[in-house]
Amino acid sequence: MKKLEVTAAIIYANGKYLIAQRPLDKSMGGLWEFPGGKVDEGESLESCLIREIQEELELVISINKHFLSVNHYEENVSLNLHSYLCSIIEGEIRLNEHIDYKWITKNEFSLFDFPQADRPIIKKLEEHQN
Repeated sequence: MKKLEVTAAIIYANGKYLIAQRPLDKSMGGLWEFPGGKVDEGESLESCLIREIQEELELVISINKHFLSVNHYEENVSLNLHSYLCSIIEGEIRLNEHIDYKWITKNEFSLFDFPQADRPIIKKLEEHQN
């Protein structure tokens, strides 16, 4: 079974969360997600997340704290998804990989289709008091 370590940034600003839409021609195309990506060999989770957000969205972020790790199994893949609460330090969003982005409130998560692995994170956010 292939094992993947993946990070996700829960970027929160002005009462809203940043979500991004996956490219249609990639795995889980068209679904919405918390931006992030795969951890490279020898890379820490935090370094991966900072790098991925810089590459994908051209944002510089700070990681505030670990939020939730999710173990998800699908089609011979074991996915460990590590989510972190993050803040934007600088930059304006430019989509280098995703096809769209939105800022949504926690009450709007149900309006968007997310991968299975993101659902426990969304559930915890919906229950979380901001």
